[in-house]
Amino acid sequence: MIAIDGFSSCGKSTVAKAIAKELNFVFVDSGAMYRAVTLYFLRNNIDFTNEQVVKKALDNIHIDFIPNTEKTLILLNGEDVSDAIRQMEVSDKVSEVSAIKEVRKAMVAQQQQLGARRNIVMDGRDIGTTVFPDADLKIFMTADPLVRANRRFAELTLKGEDVTLEEVIENLAHRDHIDSTRAESPLRQAADAIVLDNSHMTQEQQLQFVLEHYNKKKK
Repeated sequence: MIAIDGFSSCGKSTVAKAIAKELNFVFVDSGAMYRAVTLYFLRNNIDFTNEQVVKKALDNIHIDFIPNTEKTLILLNGEDVSDAIRQMEVSDKVSEVSAIKEVRKAMVAQQQQLGARRNIVMDGRDIGTTVFPDADLKIFMTADPLVRANRRFAELTLKGEDVTLEEVIENLAHRDHIDSTRAESPLRQAADAIVLDNSHMTQEQQLQFVLEHYNKKKK
């Protein structure tokens, strides 16, 4: 089991997918799960501050990961929401939703069920600290904030999103603050995690970095 944690827009999912493909593991994007919950809450006008309403809503949320030839599809109650969860309105609220105790409990339980059944690579914020503290390898990813913002801006622009670089910078700073200061499973580097700063690394270099450390661990 490989746990990859780190800040938003560090390319965690890209690296995790490449590792999973190389090792024939299953890739699980834990962040996509929180985005799917956020999308459901927004669509159904769920009051984030009402614990009972949140608990009831969570009972109606079922998330699946379906691999296909090009990418892993994220299904929310049977609907492919792979693109919908990447919209800016979801990005603006996902850290707030992720900080809710009941949401984290529900998603961590689902993540642990996935991990108990098969070899997986999972990326997120608290995988190596809370979800799988005994993971075979823990990677903590980071990058220069402006590099991260430019990557995210390019991704959104490519998808036709009407957003400015300044808005993306503000969004990432806001998410970093919430992720790092929330009471429930905050983003932090596990004591035994290996830091991967990919500010000036290619995707292939990142893949080789993780594979090298994984092979050392397995020996």
